[in-house]
Amino acid sequence: MPTFTDTTGRVWTINITVDTVRRVRNTTNVDLLDVAGGTLIDRLISDPVLLCDVLFAVIRPEAEAKQVNDGDFGRALAGDVIDAATTALLEGLVGFFPSPKRRVLTKALEKLNAWQRQALAAAELRLDSPELAAAVQAAFAAPPRGISSGDSPAPPEPMPAA
Repeated sequence: MPTFTDTTGRVWTINITVDTVRRVRNTTNVDLLDVAGGTLIDRLISDPVLLCDVLFAVIRPEAEAKQVNDGDFGRALAGDVIDAATTALLEGLVGFFPSPKRRVLTKALEKLNAWQRQALAAAELRLDSPELAAAVQAAFAAPPRGISSGDSPAPPEPMPAA
């Protein structure tokens, strides 16, 4: 079973069963079975608050045994822990399904991870490009629109006395 460690050092185990799916549905209105359709993964990756709520519903029995409430759990999810927790949750979901669907979901998850790595690498290349640096420098060097470099704004008109 996949695990992740929160920022306080607590280790959490992702164990997806039918009971887990039901508990997540009842407490978050999220259907973990929607992972097969693809939209759930996007929602979880783009919304860390939703991810935290779903994760807490998944690990609730373990959290209760450790006497950790949802607020404490949420405060312990930040930075790289969010990524590790997302990976653990997705791996747990893939492991929940029977073999034929599991193979397809495994392949989809591998593709998603590869695309994310490519997107991040492309963004880094763009941010490091000399062209971007030159464009930013040119934008800072240019005078504001509507004002030529020699013009200064006129002083405000005095208000007439009442």
